[in-house]
Amino acid sequence: MPLPNDLTDLQSRMSIAVRQHWKAFLFEGVLLAILGLGAMIVPPLASLAVTIFLGWMFLVSGIAGLALTFWARQMPGFWWSLISAALAIVAGIILLARPVQGTLTLTIVVGAYFLAEGVVTIMYALEHRRELSERWSWLLVAGIVDIVIAGIIIAGLPGSALWAVGLLVGINLLFGGASLIGMALAARRG
Repeated sequence: MPLPNDLTDLQSRMSIAVRQHWKAFLFEGVLLAILGLGAMIVPPLASLAVTIFLGWMFLVSGIAGLALTFWARQMPGFWWSLISAALAIVAGIILLARPVQGTLTLTIVVGAYFLAEGVVTIMYALEHRRELSERWSWLLVAGIVDIVIAGIIIAGLPGSALWAVGLLVGINLLFGGASLIGMALAARRG
């Protein structure tokens, strides 16, 4: 089935833009890969940096939410918006005042996420094994890996708080950077 003209035109323009700016994508990819390697080499520092960054995000978003809530105080849901903004400010202050404990909390959340994601992925794979034919086993393996990662993180608490978040962020940055590098190099040749 051929693509609609608008979509084909959009793909063509995107391809041209990527080709024209391949050096910027390459630079960003190299930078992300270096940051990712750094986070993987020193995961405690990366975990702490992520916690502090999240603390500032909560604080700034809470203050902005508080200002906007009072600015639009006649709108429905004023009290809910006020509570939400206050919670964000409190969360930001707590993360900034006690980043090590915040890192522990983030690690618990990440472990719980991997556990839930693993269970859901396994259930999805089992439920759709007919439609996915032989490919369902890849989903099953991905779910099992998620559960194993969750087990390692949760069983290692509180010690895993030193490395888990930083290592996972580092891996994400490294693969994101590698993807951008690959895209840039392909665009340069194309």
